[in-house]
Amino acid sequence: MKGYTKPVILILSILVIDQLSKLWIKLNMTLGQEYKILGDWFIIHFTENNGMAFGLEFGGEAGKLALSLFRIAAVIGIGYGLHYMIKRKYHRGFILNVALIFAGAMGNIIDSTFYGLIFSESTWFEKAQLFPPGGGYSSLFHGKVVDMLYFPLIQGHFPSWFPVWGGEDFLFFRPVFNIADSAITVGVALILIYQKRYFKEEVVEPESYNSEVIED
Repeated sequence: MKGYTKPVILILSILVIDQLSKLWIKLNMTLGQEYKILGDWFIIHFTENNGMAFGLEFGGEAGKLALSLFRIAAVIGIGYGLHYMIKRKYHRGFILNVALIFAGAMGNIIDSTFYGLIFSESTWFEKAQLFPPGGGYSSLFHGKVVDMLYFPLIQGHFPSWFPVWGGEDFLFFRPVFNIADSAITVGVALILIYQKRYFKEEVVEPESYNSEVIED
């Protein structure tokens, strides 16, 4: 088990925090309800999506099923890769970042795979129930991913002379996301930032005539 302890603890920590936050949101908030944490800069806003990270959509029931199955296949691949990296003693930081990505993908897979079975529908007027008597709002692999973190940091209007969007409102950062999305984003970002450190190659100095070793 040497080498597995920290990645496993990180993965389990992300999954627990992600799922507890989603369970609380589903059971205590109606769709669209929000709480302002830091004024208009940080808001807990309950929304759900049928698609990918940051509220992106993937069309139709067939698309939803395909996306869920693709996610599962991708997580299996990432999990195998993580096992390989630990066995081969890759850079510890790289392994932990891949563990972040794995945990984030797992967190959203739990939503899309099981939430349709175990929760009633969240609406604008009613909170969801866990294990409702009449069954869940959907079938296996057709659950919705719960999002709640909203950071509308900058709001304003494009000036009238601005190309294409002149006079329209703008908002940064618009997407609503969750802990799992954050783990994926942080993992990918850190790999990009520290890739030279993670994949540092040993430089072999060329041989020279002066470096010959004479054996007796």
